[in-house]
Amino acid sequence: MSDASNAKKGFLGGLSEKLEGVNLRQNGIFLALLGLIIFFAATTPNAASITPTNWSNLVVQNGYILVLAIGMVMIIIAGHIDLSVGSLAAFIGAVAGVLVVRPLEQDGWDWLPALPWWAGILGAIAVGALVGVWQGYWVAYVGIPAFIVTLAGMLLFRGMALMTLQNSNIGPFPDEFRAIGNGFLDKENALGTAIGLPEQYNAWALIATALGILAIWFQAVRTRAGRIKYGQPTEPSFWFFGKNIALSTMVAYVGFQLSQANGIPYTLILLVFLIVIYTMVMNKTTFGRHIYAIGGNLHAAMLSGINVRRVNFWLFVNMGALAALSGVLIAARMNSAVPKAGDGFELDAISSVFIGGAAVQGGVGTVTGSMVGGLIQGVLGNGMNLLSVGIDAQMTIKGLVLLLAVAFDVWSKNRK
Repeated sequence: MSDASNAKKGFLGGLSEKLEGVNLRQNGIFLALLGLIIFFAATTPNAASITPTNWSNLVVQNGYILVLAIGMVMIIIAGHIDLSVGSLAAFIGAVAGVLVVRPLEQDGWDWLPALPWWAGILGAIAVGALVGVWQGYWVAYVGIPAFIVTLAGMLLFRGMALMTLQNSNIGPFPDEFRAIGNGFLDKENALGTAIGLPEQYNAWALIATALGILAIWFQAVRTRAGRIKYGQPTEPSFWFFGKNIALSTMVAYVGFQLSQANGIPYTLILLVFLIVIYTMVMNKTTFGRHIYAIGGNLHAAMLSGINVRRVNFWLFVNMGALAALSGVLIAARMNSAVPKAGDGFELDAISSVFIGGAAVQGGVGTVTGSMVGGLIQGVLGNGMNLLSVGIDAQMTIKGLVLLLAVAFDVWSKNRK
């Protein structure tokens, strides 16, 4: 063997040793997101992609997709798919319009008064959960594949949305309802004024940013210490510190930009709450471990005593409730319930999950990974819009990104 070959092998071997313990699947998507942000910052006119207003719009415009992705990643980890979430979101938006804005006069319900905005939201989410009960029953207890059940649901609930709205829009919604999709925490910056902060900086946004950075380091150090304690492999120190410094810098920059816009969108607050709750569910609860077990090896899960039917049933109930919440966000964002709302959202949610590192076969995936996958799609679409890229090219590029993400998943699995 030549000296050049030995040198090359030695270099690759040394690099492999240095990167031992690094999860390429999870860290790769974070680096891809960072790369996209830098690319569009350099290529958009006047760095339009990183202006405070654009960051605020990016969060609000992609919130309902990220909510869907939280439920979708749980479905996909368990080895299922849900094609109905976009249509269900449209139907629930229509239900919210009927409950909050006006009753269905054409069906003789004109005597029914419109509900308070909060009661309408709770009622709409309850309807979504009932839809999840319907679909979960067919999947879990009848045994029909989720692909077929939710494909039927995609057609069924789109039709129900059209029938409910009768090809017209319902709106506008009350201001409190609209704030869920368009509102900001302390938009007038009363806290900043009270403590003497310059008026262009929103105090709550800066406080939340600082708390977010502390949470990143607390969780990272806690996780690393736990792995060391139990003798599990850990990332190299240079990678651990580099990754978390880069993540903290990104959070600091985005938070600082949001503080110069209108502050923290209520949509972002809702998303952070859901991410924390569902990350705990997937990592710290028996239900979450059962989901991973079912997706990893169904027969082994059944032999170990896991009630597979019950887990699958509640997965779809949960997906129905989250799709309903997404429908409420869409209606609030648009200030109207429209028949075409949610069109194609199921594809965006599924793409977010796979780009975020979930395995096609099930058993692998994380809530945070799906959020990063959704942000990659959001940043990509937003940047291409700012560059005036045609819709045909946008769809082509997004399709290639999804294909490459799944190809990387297969490659990383075969390389082990």
